[in-house]
Amino acid sequence: MAAEAGTIMIDVSRLAHITLITPDVARQVEYYESIVGLACIEQTPDRAVLATRLGLESIVVERGATPALARIALQIAPGSDLTAVGGELAARGIAHEIRSGITPGIAKAIVFKDAFGTPLEIFAEYSFAKVERRHVGIMPVKLGHVARFVPSAREIADFYTGLLGFRVSDWRTTVSVFMRCGPDHHTINVFESKPHGLAHFAFEVKDFAELQRTCEILVGNDLRLDWGPSRHVIGHNIACYHRNWDGLRVEFYCEMDQMKDEALGYFEPRPWHEDMPQRPKVWPMDTSRNQWGLWGTG
Repeated sequence: MAAEAGTIMIDVSRLAHITLITPDVARQVEYYESIVGLACIEQTPDRAVLATRLGLESIVVERGATPALARIALQIAPGSDLTAVGGELAARGIAHEIRSGITPGIAKAIVFKDAFGTPLEIFAEYSFAKVERRHVGIMPVKLGHVARFVPSAREIADFYTGLLGFRVSDWRTTVSVFMRCGPDHHTINVFESKPHGLAHFAFEVKDFAELQRTCEILVGNDLRLDWGPSRHVIGHNIACYHRNWDGLRVEFYCEMDQMKDEALGYFEPRPWHEDMPQRPKVWPMDTSRNQWGLWGTG
């Protein structure tokens, strides 16, 4: 049955994986295996599924003409009734369908589009991939967040908070919003900008030493860093960015702000915070994108 007015029935717990379009599936599998350090757990000529070495499916690549974001997969609590989720969507006038065989780890999901038109795959049950601890490439611990350029940050924020249980971590004026579905400062963030589409997606590594090693691996494979390593201000994660072999922007990061207790309403105190305690807020437009280096505002 549909949720009562003012309640949230579809309560997302984590970002699972994203599906990316690529003109060359085999080449992208090579990038994600040899450099990123993911494990390919299923592959055909037109599609591949890749998981972290700790068993979390993170990237699906599918053949297509132009590199782009195709879908976002989000997990809700195990045991949740997808039929009831469909009832909630129907009550809100949102078209949806149940699909099977999403990935090796996801047998069933309900699929619908967000306010920007990006398909979402919402699932409850997940089977971990085989853990593979053999050291290959960077080996991130998880896919951490996905960022997009959209026509309206407010519209996206209303959709994710009103329907999917996300919480707003921070705004940058009214043109950029950072939202969380767990303790991490952001899982989904968007920027009002043209053209619309994927801004970047990000993998978490375990600590700063691993981020330094990540930079060396990327540069050693002729993947020039286009930003970082540097500490962001909003979210305070230390990050580096590069373009993958399809030209998509990829971030690796560590030390992102954490809200371990939602009732307290502030992020775990850290010595680099501007405010004590650091609470969700609206940052001014002239907020620097980082605390280190020569990059200024913008």
